[in-house]
Amino acid sequence: MRILENAYLIPLIPAISFVVILLFGRSIIGIERVQKVGITAVGIVWVLSMIAAVSWITRVEDGASSSKSNDAEHALVEVNEGLSASSSSAGLDGELHLAAEDDGHAEDDGHGAAGPEPVISTFTGWWSTGGVDFAVGTLVDGQTVLLLVVVTSISLLVHIYSSEYVKGDRRFVHYFAFLSLFTAAMLFFVMAQNLIQMIVGWELVGVCSFVLIGHWWEERPNSDAAVKAFLTNRVGDIGLIVGVIILFGTFGTFGIHDINVKIGEASRVASETGTVNPYHFALLMASIALMAAVASKSGQFPLHTWLPDAMAGPTPVSALIHAATMVVAGVFMIGRLYPVFYEGFSIGTSSINLMAFIGGFTALVGAGLAFAQWDIKKVLAYSTVSQLGYMVMALGVGAWTAAMFHLFTHAFFKACLFLGAGSVSHAAHHTFDIREMGGLRKYMPHTYKTFVIATLALAGIFPFAGFWSKDEILLGALAGQENAYPLMLIFGCVVALLTAAYMTRVIWYTFWGEYRGLGHPHESPKVMTVPLWILAGMAVVAGVFNLPTGVLSPFGLEGFAHRVQTYFEPSHYLNAIGLSHPDPSLVLALVGLALALAGIAITFMYFWRNAGPHGLTERNRYAKAGYTFLENKYYLDHLYTDIVVGSIKAPIARAANWVNDNVIDKVVNTAGESARDGGKWVYRWIDQGTIDNTVNALGTGADAGGQGLRVMQTGKVQDYGSLLFGTAAVVAIVFVIVL
Repeated sequence: MRILENAYLIPLIPAISFVVILLFGRSIIGIERVQKVGITAVGIVWVLSMIAAVSWITRVEDGASSSKSNDAEHALVEVNEGLSASSSSAGLDGELHLAAEDDGHAEDDGHGAAGPEPVISTFTGWWSTGGVDFAVGTLVDGQTVLLLVVVTSISLLVHIYSSEYVKGDRRFVHYFAFLSLFTAAMLFFVMAQNLIQMIVGWELVGVCSFVLIGHWWEERPNSDAAVKAFLTNRVGDIGLIVGVIILFGTFGTFGIHDINVKIGEASRVASETGTVNPYHFALLMASIALMAAVASKSGQFPLHTWLPDAMAGPTPVSALIHAATMVVAGVFMIGRLYPVFYEGFSIGTSSINLMAFIGGFTALVGAGLAFAQWDIKKVLAYSTVSQLGYMVMALGVGAWTAAMFHLFTHAFFKACLFLGAGSVSHAAHHTFDIREMGGLRKYMPHTYKTFVIATLALAGIFPFAGFWSKDEILLGALAGQENAYPLMLIFGCVVALLTAAYMTRVIWYTFWGEYRGLGHPHESPKVMTVPLWILAGMAVVAGVFNLPTGVLSPFGLEGFAHRVQTYFEPSHYLNAIGLSHPDPSLVLALVGLALALAGIAITFMYFWRNAGPHGLTERNRYAKAGYTFLENKYYLDHLYTDIVVGSIKAPIARAANWVNDNVIDKVVNTAGESARDGGKWVYRWIDQGTIDNTVNALGTGADAGGQGLRVMQTGKVQDYGSLLFGTAAVVAIVFVIVL
């Protein structure tokens, strides 16, 4: 099967699973077998995604082989032409020298050989308006394939894990139905051929997150969290719609590939002629608008406040949202439309821009907030905010591959951490408060080991996966494109230290010391621990997919270096805009590792050795104020809810109440009183005075007439004869008078 051309089947299968489970889950399938339908559907999709990945890799390798063959043929033609020309005036050396100069120029302009074109399948006739035909289809390239692998892998493990975690839940059928739809929506989004499809997928993942965050909606905090996520994302969606409108107005198409190609061509011409890209201003406006959408969907400052509250849903949903679906959608969109942002924010020539700053600042903000949380899931939620900031910062400094590589590695170790949090909650009387845990390493060895492995990967400890992807982001900030991004490098280094510190704090409170909770903790069943070990294994080995040059040389495996860059980078777009890749830096890698180890060491000394300024927040008012500031989440919720919303809502509420009392109520009351008085008048004068009197008069008249006619009924023939002759006489007189 030509999977790349028929990729629409991939999101279609979990979508069908959603319909089947929702409609027939209780009646035909049976509640006890519902999860099997979801797991089977996602399992099939996972296999298809792996086949798609292999097909794409083969396509890239075939393209590379073809390119080498064409280069050899081209060189042979040049040699032959040079030999022919030597009999005239130029000579062999001159021709070969010119060919070498041309090759060198091609390398210098920064536009290397493009990779294979994406596989685009389009079905026309979706709808037509204003002379524009809208198509629906799929766009499959390296970035798409990478996300297919991530989404289906995490979703499959979450489905398996959930079969035990939500067993016996009152909405078991509902849960697995929307879990399938969540997977389908994200797969539809990553394969969108045009911006309209991207908007549809974008909103579908938002709807699914709203439903699953509010899964237990009877409890007010859960429904509030769902509404908060929904409304916050609607704020950012305004930016998405505005950005799409700008792009369509500028390029006259919604096709993602067409837009990226046009920007690349304009960039190439501008680079060769030394002019400004003619689309720059429009791309700047579109980039600013789209960043609002990224801020809401991917939890970037200042619209990140909904993400920690989203922990109200079941823990496997939190793992899926934070690792592979909802929150990575914004990062994926930047990568998919990277020429828009690259040219709009002038990433290649600047040393700071809006995207890079928001990403770096968000990474710092999220890491700081993680220290003041006692809910283990909220610690991980703010960690996700911080790591998403890392990815956005990487894209902002021109490190496309580093950002996608970190998205890939982060998916596995963050899913492992969230599912590990669910495992400890499952064992510790369903609490997520780390103050009510402790000592669980003795009772839950599998959960403990996998949690530690994932933590080391998140902290960026060698040789775990996070070390390699984090190092590439720091390297991207150090090198930049034409200029370095020093502020972003500082942000990244500080966050590396903080990440290791707050995750070590979580391990101390959760797994060390004595158990402080209720009940008797125990290890989770294998259906939960096996997915943990699979994810932990990926947290160890996922870094090998994009190792830098030289690491594998001693083992004779140098050909495995830069696999993400080679196979999954959309070089047909990125080469056109002149994106370059920095050389590896051993010094920077060691600095990043040293910062992570320092974070672990400082936290270890503070908790395990009881060293450091314990009780500082009680003794020092500035420390207390700082902790309170973190504890209240920088007062952003207070700003949004009490000040922004309150200042708008209160006057509107008072005005609405005045209108209700003085306009609506008055109109209603006046109408009621008028209807009442009108009814009284009608009753008195029409019903009683006219209709009843008329009817009564007619009755009285009929009665009187009857009484008069009754006298004539004597039964005597002479009386009737008198009446007859009397009547005839009267008639005769009338005729005489008239005629």
